Amino acid sequence: MLYNILAIGDVVGGCGVSCLEHHLRAVKKLKNIHFTVVNGENAAMVGLTPNDAERIFSAGADVITLGNHTFGKMQITDYLDDCPYILRPHNLGARVPGRGYGVFDCGRARIAVMNLIGRCDLAFHADNPFKTADELLKSGEKPTFTLLDFHAEATSEKLAMAYYLDGRAAAVWGTHTHVQTADERLLPKGTAYITDLGMVGPRDSVLGVKTDIILRKFTTAMPVRFDLAEGPCIYCAVIVEIDDATNRTKSIERIFLHE
Repeated sequence: MLYNILAIGDVVGGCGVSCLEHHLRAVKKLKNIHFTVVNGENAAMVGLTPNDAERIFSAGADVITLGNHTFGKMQITDYLDDCPYILRPHNLGARVPGRGYGVFDCGRARIAVMNLIGRCDLAFHADNPFKTADELLKSGEKPTFTLLDFHAEATSEKLAMAYYLDGRAAAVWGTHTHVQTADERLLPKGTAYITDLGMVGPRDSVLGVKTDIILRKFTTAMPVRFDLAEGPCIYCAVIVEIDDATNRTKSIERIFLHE
């Protein structure tokens, strides 16, 4: 059977969550999506609240992944332990609340989702993500195929991870930069890859933040408070088609929509 996996980029602020609520189920129906992964670490602008998580799940997400703003809203802490469908970067360490790996039933397939964070210019304190990926792939779980949300700053680190896992993961996608890249591809051993999914958030902004605030920051070098921009949103994602009989990806399609 061919499984259509929808991976959605960083949801930014309340308008991003609302955009997801308005459009996700229609996209799933139109594209015959079987399983959906949404990065929600900026749903509360910086972090994720339990209420945001419930809205994202209600909108149609199967799994929520996070990143460097996992604990931007501390009220999510207990929720991470209680809800197996929210994943924070696994290589943040075993003592951190929550988990970064899960295996989920999807019809006759069991889909593993990994969430890792990069260390180049982002999370120097995190465990080595390459070593962590090896450990997870060798764990006792035997999924039909594996997906990875690699939340990282450096494009080189993301691309290196994709080649490292080529043929072992069905799909590797990057998150964090909020800017969708145009390099979607199938790697030589069958892994689908894109450097960054992009975001679901306000179009007329700098990564979701009001432009005048970011201009003030760059022109004065003074600290600023990030406020969510307003207006219509963009909706960035990819659709990956995976054959469960071979664990090989048949195609990857980039999605970039304007409200």
